[in-house]
Amino acid sequence: MTKHIRLGLLSEIPKGEGRTFLAGMHRVAVFHSRDGHTFATQADCPHKGGPLADGLVGGTTLICPLHEWTFDLRSGMAISGTCGLRTYPVTAGEDGTLVLDIEEDGGQPPWRVTDYSKT
Repeated sequence: MTKHIRLGLLSEIPKGEGRTFLAGMHRVAVFHSRDGHTFATQADCPHKGGPLADGLVGGTTLICPLHEWTFDLRSGMAISGTCGLRTYPVTAGEDGTLVLDIEEDGGQPPWRVTDYSKT
């Protein structure tokens, strides 16, 4: 079952940066791109556990702060490295509240955004 969890305000995340939030019992990293889009991933790098919210964001690319692995924020796929990230749908409401969709077990919802022109 998908849960909708309010995380905080988008204004808490400067453009081009990320922040870590607790979503139930799961930590997620939420990124606010310079062009205003939001993305959510697992909080820790699958390689060495680096804090992804501290990474560099450029467009839809995230660079891990520890070992410079790169990931596509839209899909979670590794651009460099050997494994990808878990991603989650996140939206900002009209009042700026971030809402994350997450399964009760911490997994991704059974559907994913694939038409990135609409994000």
